[in-house]
Amino acid sequence: MSLQPKPRLTPEDYLALERSADFKSEYFDGEIFAMTGASEPHNTIVANTLSEIRQQLKKRPCKVYANDMRVKVDPTGLYTYPDVVVVCGKARLEDAHLDTLLNPTLIVEVLSDSTEAYDRGRKFEHYRKLESLAEYVLIAQHQPHVESYRRQTDHHWLLTECSGLDGALRLESIDCELALAEIYDKVELQSA
Repeated sequence: MSLQPKPRLTPEDYLALERSADFKSEYFDGEIFAMTGASEPHNTIVANTLSEIRQQLKKRPCKVYANDMRVKVDPTGLYTYPDVVVVCGKARLEDAHLDTLLNPTLIVEVLSDSTEAYDRGRKFEHYRKLESLAEYVLIAQHQPHVESYRRQTDHHWLLTECSGLDGALRLESIDCELALAEIYDKVELQSA
């Protein structure tokens, strides 16, 4: 008895399904990957980060989007939903549905136990192929720690880290500052 190969979906098939689905999924190389729900601390950190960035971007030519704005990594074909996305200048969207961003300037991911390895590894490999991406930020969920990877050249990224609730991380790509006390406001952190 032979196993039938799994049918591969086209990006158009994925988008048609995704736009009518009750839940979000990522897409890559003909396959759909269901996304799990996020924890309360994860959601609080995302909301705090979005709020902090949005406040600092007022009256500036940048927009911040929540985790429902799909991003397409055009060079690799990955469709994904970052936790927070910022685009400076005019947003380039894939089609008339206006729900898939092609040119993010900054992407923020809050690390979950189940996604940390992917966010640091394979997903970052995809993101690095985005010509528009100037900075990638990873926020720890269980302790006050933020990492920023800032593009220096096509193949060189500069890591900057900040830890502790009294710290602040400068987001050079959008000329903003993330105070860790604000990012982790109302989040119960694990003690060391």
